[in-house]
This record gives sequence, structure tokens and C-alpha cells, in this order.
Amino acid sequence: MDFIFFGTSEFAIPILDALKNKGRLPKLVVATPDRPAGRELKLKSSPVKMWAEKNGIPVIQPENLKNPDTLQKLTDTKCRLVLVAAYGKIIPKEVLDLPEKGSLNVHPSLLPRYRGADPIRSAILAGDKKTGVTVMLMDEKMDHGPILTQKELEHLIFNAQYSILKSELAELGGKLLAETLPKWLAGEIKPKEQDHSKATYTKKITKEDGHINWSESAEIIERKIRALNPWPGTYSFWNDKRIKILEAETPKMSCLGGSIKYGEVFKKDSGVAVTCKNGAILVKKLQLEGKKSQDAKNFLNGHPDIIGAILN
Repeated sequence: MDFIFFGTSEFAIPILDALKNKGRLPKLVVATPDRPAGRELKLKSSPVKMWAEKNGIPVIQPENLKNPDTLQKLTDTKCRLVLVAAYGKIIPKEVLDLPEKGSLNVHPSLLPRYRGADPIRSAILAGDKKTGVTVMLMDEKMDHGPILTQKELEHLIFNAQYSILKSELAELGGKLLAETLPKWLAGEIKPKEQDHSKATYTKKITKEDGHINWSESAEIIERKIRALNPWPGTYSFWNDKRIKILEAETPKMSCLGGSIKYGEVFKKDSGVAVTCKNGAILVKKLQLEGKKSQDAKNFLNGHPDIIGAILN
């Protein structure tokens, strides 16, 4: 089966590996251009580009997919299918219509819920009790095309951090795509139109979204900590220094009583907790600006003066 693969981020790697294990390697990989990264802003290749080079597969990195030279290269590759996973750019209709068997996308949500670029974080932030993966036939609208198949993630860990959930969904996506392709190519699958009336959309996450508002509920704050680490990270300020909250949980606590201020730090179980709207967050791991990350107990040993402070 001749196909072109569009992808960029690490989410696509288990999907490529699953295809490779079935003896299916792309004729061409399309990734986004190298971007500056790190303090020195050196150009860094994407995980998908590195995977392609490791496996001896040609890679192109166009800035504009509508560029005539790019369109000619894709046309000359003569593929029956385009496969997409975490590419990071809108793919124009001119490209989607090139292959005989269409363009398929692996999307980490149960569409039509969470169309857009950040479905995994969105599911965590919403406190969803289920999520999964969709393989869909792409059209020119974002995550709008008909569905070939979906699968719910079994044994979902409801308190999973973003990185863990992303990894599990990527593995599931690889298995699902590998199982679906032979049936699709054999004409055994009839795509099913999405119920567009039930569509929801993800919002773009910014660095400012990581700033904790201690007047929110413990449940909401705990979800943000799981969803927004490692990027953009969840943080507050103490003595004019940024303090990252890396891991936390919502403990069962009786009424705190007294005049409690939101964001007040107190000692709890040899570690630290922070008051919020309807209780408190028990901090498990944190990092002070310019320092290494520490568990709460060791942090408290080095910074006992944080007890009674107000984080803002």
C-alpha cells in the first residue's frame, strides 16, 4: 500500500510504529519545518522527521502546502492514501483530494466531541470519564469528516496526567489504524457522518492558562495541574518568584474553619497544602523558580517559611 504520512509531534510515533510492524512504511513523510528550541534557540527536528530519517524515508517540510513545487512533489509520489496524525497544520483540499482512497486522520477524541488541536487536555480539564480515538475521512473542515471507526480507551485512569493519557491514546490510535486500513482498502467500511449538532471544540491553550486561580475549586485546580503539565505548566507566585505545581491531589478534608484566605499554604501530612474555594490542594511535587523540582516534604524542609504564606 503506497501512502504519504503527515505528522509532526511524538503522538504520531506509536502510530508509525504500528504501521511499520504490519509492514506498512510511507513512501514520503511530510512534517512541519524545524523550529528554534531551548535557551540557545537552535533549530530542532520534530519527532516524526527523526523517525523518518531513522527509517530511511524521504521527508519534506513545506511551510506552505499550496506551494506549486510542494503540490507537484506530492502528486509525483503517486500514493493511494494519505494518513495524518498530529501534523499541526490545516491540510488544504488540493492535497486531501490527491489520493484515490482519500485522506485518513487519527484523532485522539471520540468525535464529534473535541474537534481541534488540543482534545486530550480538553478531556482532562472537563473531567471526562471516558475518551478514545477516532479514525476519520478528512474533508476541508477541521475534524469534520465522516467516521470510519472509533474506540474508547479501556481502563481509563481518571486521574492520569496529560503525558500518560497522550501515550495511551497514541498506542490505541496505532492499533486502531492498523486494524482499520485493510478493511478500508477492501471497501468493507462505509464512513458514517458525524452528528454535527453535538460537535464541541477545543480552545487554544496559552501560557497564561497555567496561572492558578486559588478561588477556583480544588477539583478544577487539580485537573489543570494534570492537564497543563509539562506545558504550559501550572504555577503561582511566592515572594515574587514563580513556583510550579507539578503534581497534586485533592485530599478528603474536614472543614478548615477559621478565616481562611484562598492560596494560603499550610502543613499537611509532612508536606504542604494550599487552600482554595471548597477545600485544599495537597501538593506532591513542586519547583521554585531557578531550582530543581522537589517532592513537597523536601521542599518544606528547605523552605519552612512558606507555611502561612499566600500564593498568588
